[in-house]
Amino acid sequence: MYDFKGKTALVTGAARGIGRAIALELARGGASLALNDVNEAAAKEAVELAEKEGAPKAKFYKFDVADSAACNAAIDSVLTDFGGLHILVNNAGISIDALVMRFKDEDWKKTLDINLTGAFNLMRAATRPMMKQRSGAIVNIASVVGETGNAGQAAYSASKGALIALTKTVARELASRSIRVNAVAPGFIDTPMTQALPEAAKAKLAEAIPLARLGTAQDIADCVAWLASDKASYVTGGVIRVNGGMYM
Repeated sequence: MYDFKGKTALVTGAARGIGRAIALELARGGASLALNDVNEAAAKEAVELAEKEGAPKAKFYKFDVADSAACNAAIDSVLTDFGGLHILVNNAGISIDALVMRFKDEDWKKTLDINLTGAFNLMRAATRPMMKQRSGAIVNIASVVGETGNAGQAAYSASKGALIALTKTVARELASRSIRVNAVAPGFIDTPMTQALPEAAKAKLAEAIPLARLGTAQDIADCVAWLASDKASYVTGGVIRVNGGMYM
């Protein structure tokens, strides 16, 4: 557990899965939480759980990360409601899968708008208060396929690969103000989607992983919490692979 007392974190896509696990781990360290998602009911449940886990304050913010004006307004609201912003976790994302020859224009745009432009919008908005306070930690959730590529995931792979490059660029720009920017690249994670797969399919996935198991949302949350904490004060521009060894 890390000490986040006196700090406020904004986590996008926080209603379920990896996002919720990240939010709860930060809550255990005493962070106040601004939680974003499009699933209002699940996000409000996450707010309640965060408060039970130790967050002094938690609040839900419903906005579209692909909308730059909405992101600017959300950051302003967080600053008003919490008095500061110290940690930003860009976790919101979607995956629309299809072979390149069949990929629709609107699906390509939607994927990049949420996965890549959404992270850009919030980083741009968050840098202003972070630069004034001369500190901050930003963690972007990328993916193993952003480094390896994956058949049938052209838009998703492209968005996550570009997010890694964006992470490194912004890390260089903000380092002089003691703002650290890193990415976490998960591999196959045990989620409701993978749980629905037949046992044979899950076994085949595990065969591609040297550690012979799927990761958990908590595996990702633990890494994010470390990167957001003062224990990682000399780490910026990094891409931490939490994938069980499937890509080294």
